[in-house]
Amino acid sequence: MSTWQIDTKHSAATFTIRHMMSKVRGTVGVVAGMIEGDESDWTHAQVAVTLDARSINTGVTQRDDHLRSGDVTMFEVEKYPNITFTSTRIEGEDPSSFKVIGDLTIKGVTREVVLDTVFHGAAQNPWGQRTASFTAETKVNRKDFNLTWNAALETGGWLVGDEVTIDLSIEASPAQAAVTKEAAAATG
Repeated sequence: MSTWQIDTKHSAATFTIRHMMSKVRGTVGVVAGMIEGDESDWTHAQVAVTLDARSINTGVTQRDDHLRSGDVTMFEVEKYPNITFTSTRIEGEDPSSFKVIGDLTIKGVTREVVLDTVFHGAAQNPWGQRTASFTAETKVNRKDFNLTWNAALETGGWLVGDEVTIDLSIEASPAQAAVTKEAAAATG
């Protein structure tokens, strides 16, 4: 097993939630992450990822400010700046498609989630580092994490849905190579 560092500049976390009859999409910045694993068989890997809740962006300033606010029904980002995921196990024998099960923590609340994960392959990038690529998806109920704000619609129902789809696109490189790439970028 080797340590792979998630490339935060080439990785993304997005989410989708129902808003009235349409959907709202947003992003959350990936700020750190490591994968302990073997490129030839990721089914025994361990994963840890940290997202920056302060970076939540849906493209609407007023909504984003409310999402990040100290309102106890929202993210309270000053109190809970990070969203974290730590794997506990991996299920599946297919080395390119498997389930990463682990603990998702939002606002100090931890729930087990299942990430349906696909390994898209690994190759040498233009700077000479080995890079592995993954996508993963899960669905959570926002109320499980005390994200409970809502408003009733006059026609019945609620403004915001409960189910949130979270998608991750991850690139990672062996830890030493990732550090070398960052050092090269810093020096010129």
